[in-house]
Amino acid sequence: MTEDTGITDFDALRRAMAENGEQPEGPARNARAEQLLAEAERLNIPLAVIEALGHQLKVYNYSSEKDKMFVPFARLLRLWDERPEDFDEYETHSLHWVFKWMSAGMLDQPHIPLASIEKWLGEMEHRYRLAGHSERAVRSAEFSVAAHIGDRERAGRAYDAWLAADRDRMADCHACELHGQGTWLVELGRDSEALKLWRPVLEGEYTCAHEPHTVLASSLAPLLRLGRVDEARAHHLRGFRLVRPMESMRGAYADHVEFCALTGNEARGLELLAERPAYFTDTGQPRSRLDFMAVVTLLMDRMTGLGHGDQRVPGPAGRAWTARELAAHARAEALELAARFDRRNGSPSVGERVRARMEQRPLVERLPLGVRTAAVHSPVVAPPAPVTVADPAGEPDLPALLAEARRLSDTLRPHAIEAWAAVARAAEGVELDARDRAEIADHEAMDRGPEGVGLFERAAELYAEAGDPGEALAARTRAAYVRALSGEVDEALAAAAEPYDEVLALYADEATGVRQTASVLMGRARILMRRVHEDAPGAVAAAEQAVRELLALVNGHVGDDVRLASRAAEGRAMLAELAEHAGDAERAAELFRRAARGFVEAGLPWFCVEYEVRVAALAHQGGDMAEAERALRASLEHGGPYLEATGRAQLHLQLAEVVGGRGAVPEAAEHALQAAHWADEAGESATLGAWARHQLGGFLLRQGRFAEAAEVLESALPDLDADTHGDGAIVQAQWWLGDCLSELGEHRAAAERRLRAAEIARHWPEQQDHATLAHLAAESLGQAGLQEEADRVYARAGDLWRSLGNVHGLVRSLRARAWLALRTEDGPAGARELMAGAVEECATARAAAGDEETRERLLAELGHTHRQFGDLLARSVSEEAEEQVVRAAFEEALAQMERAVAVFGSLGDDALHSRTGAELAAGWLEADLGRPADAAARARAVLAAYEGADDADETVQARRAEAGQMLELTPRR
Repeated sequence: MTEDTGITDFDALRRAMAENGEQPEGPARNARAEQLLAEAERLNIPLAVIEALGHQLKVYNYSSEKDKMFVPFARLLRLWDERPEDFDEYETHSLHWVFKWMSAGMLDQPHIPLASIEKWLGEMEHRYRLAGHSERAVRSAEFSVAAHIGDRERAGRAYDAWLAADRDRMADCHACELHGQGTWLVELGRDSEALKLWRPVLEGEYTCAHEPHTVLASSLAPLLRLGRVDEARAHHLRGFRLVRPMESMRGAYADHVEFCALTGNEARGLELLAERPAYFTDTGQPRSRLDFMAVVTLLMDRMTGLGHGDQRVPGPAGRAWTARELAAHARAEALELAARFDRRNGSPSVGERVRARMEQRPLVERLPLGVRTAAVHSPVVAPPAPVTVADPAGEPDLPALLAEARRLSDTLRPHAIEAWAAVARAAEGVELDARDRAEIADHEAMDRGPEGVGLFERAAELYAEAGDPGEALAARTRAAYVRALSGEVDEALAAAAEPYDEVLALYADEATGVRQTASVLMGRARILMRRVHEDAPGAVAAAEQAVRELLALVNGHVGDDVRLASRAAEGRAMLAELAEHAGDAERAAELFRRAARGFVEAGLPWFCVEYEVRVAALAHQGGDMAEAERALRASLEHGGPYLEATGRAQLHLQLAEVVGGRGAVPEAAEHALQAAHWADEAGESATLGAWARHQLGGFLLRQGRFAEAAEVLESALPDLDADTHGDGAIVQAQWWLGDCLSELGEHRAAAERRLRAAEIARHWPEQQDHATLAHLAAESLGQAGLQEEADRVYARAGDLWRSLGNVHGLVRSLRARAWLALRTEDGPAGARELMAGAVEECATARAAAGDEETRERLLAELGHTHRQFGDLLARSVSEEAEEQVVRAAFEEALAQMERAVAVFGSLGDDALHSRTGAELAAGWLEADLGRPADAAARARAVLAAYEGADDADETVQARRAEAGQMLELTPRR
């Protein structure tokens, strides 16, 4: 007994099959197809059973239960052989079409003997010949068999024969054929040729249910091998979005997992595995399962190689898996499946391909994708620390470590502190002299920040013991500055007073050097700058005097001394800060630039980053975006690998905003991408990273890269927070995402995003964004076929437009509601009323307008409303309506068109295209009303209007063509 689903006739069955065909791929759709077949059998109509079997076969083919399709096909073939007259033209074509599915399906099942597959190829060829079809599809199927078993010679012959045979109705679509042909070129190592062949599919010239999905997936590895990483990233983001909802595309899904493993995106690869747990166990498509298990092995081996073999990972349900365990399991599964195929094929080709795939090495160390993923490896944001020096026995070489640490600290190289830490570790239990111990304590104090005061004091004692009173005073001054950083500025200044007096006396007696004296003067100047930041009385003058005293000391002694050059550059930066404090932005910027140049000239470019950033900020405030851009670029260039991840992210993000502001959108997108990457590396995915992704999504949208933008924005939105980023950022991201989804044809999802944004904007004092978003959401609802919901939201938008005094928005919402109303049962009357209301709103607002420009814009809106009113009236009558009703509606529509022509005519040349469009629409109505002479007169008027017009203008071309057609055709009704 089957469940009674209410299907009592053939039409109801067809509607049910059509509805089921629109459902997502998977077991539920398959089960419904099985139920519908039972219902078809109850109808006792042969064609109903044939169509239900075809439907069942199709849903099986596009699911993980592909192995079930052989049964309905065998039954269909038997019905054809017994009673071909029961098949109509469409089902006859469909039966022969799915012969190709059977061939591919058999190849996917290792339990089906190769001899059976070859026999089937012969059967297919025989039946195609009887039906009068080209051998193109047959040779394509033969190529697939030969390529799969590794018979390259036969595959080559079949490939050539495939391309040489005529295309007919049985040939695969252009997109699918190009995919198969390109895959063969990749197999032959001809990646560039494959990508060139695939271009029409990638660019949307040829599409089908599974393309460009599979071509995008297949292109990933070739693009990486060719170094075209930007394209590979774009294809991954775009392609994965297409593949994600389609259960039957496990092979293409595997290509995306492989891409992650080959580009340092292991974390994203894990996320992809977690999204499809059934892919580990579904057995209906053994060949795609083989592909999937091979790339799971690749990814898990990569994880293990990075030191994450014990990390928990997604795997087959029923137990917990570590990366190491899953690697072993997936490898065993893949090799066992490959062995089954090889036994069936009598060749080792499948196993060889699988082993080669599992043994691949990464092609890119790390390719930022823009979407958020959790890091699975330690971030690399700076050059490696100095290599530990060891003696021949492998023990740390303490003298060499000391020499290297001194070299790094004397020349202000990065990692000097780490080098002194290595010295300290190597010196445990070793008796060092006072100087060595002083430098160790001094650098440890620098590393400790506020907790380093005591160590600085200890270092001072040791320097004094070592006979270097100047360095002892410098260490004491460093201790004082650390106290200032902790907020004890007055105490710090008092603590620095004695070292300051003493070092000047020592220097005057030539008992210490310029370096030590400059160090004390710099420390004191830094403390005085802290007083400036606190706006202490007299602080600016005292700080400036201290800085100038420092510069007077070092300027004559810089030479090749890196430390003194650094003091001079920092001193100029302090003067810049004082100028900025005084409001002299121009002088501050120049001094910051001089400071930055000083560091670069001293061979210390990483120190200039802070000051170039200050220049950029001042330039931005002054509206000099070119200088802001220069300074930010200099910061990145000079900071190089020494910048921490957060700093890199911030610089790239600032550059993205500046560069994007001048219209260089592709470069801005690249900077936003890098900002997102470095924010993730810094562990700031939810803050700085979310903002970077927000910006990246906007830049991708501006380039028309809608699928990529959607992926990025969907990744950003969960982390965008009103308190951190502002609710404006959330609204903008939802708005952008809605635009992307609309362009991708995902109208229901677009409406949801736009409504979410509108709900936030509802609470803003300014309601323009709320109204715009409501209007856009209504458009999406209408395009999704949700007419009642669309009407309600258009009405909401109309009320908002009215409250804002925006007549254009109000009129357009009324027109949209009129078109929606036309589709309802009692629609024509309601549609007329709404369109008439739009006309009235235009006329009333124009009469009340206070300036000519506003009146003219409203007049144009009125013209468009009359034009749409005419179109609506013409379409409001059905083909079955009585002649008298039709003529009345067309006459009324013509009157509206004539009003539109008159309105546009009064606007002159600015509305020429609108006027001629309305004129032609009126002409077609004249023709339909049986007045060909009047229609021809309108066509000639349009041609006269464009006499001497630009022949390259597409609108001109279209209008002339339509007018010519009108002159040639007889009345259509």
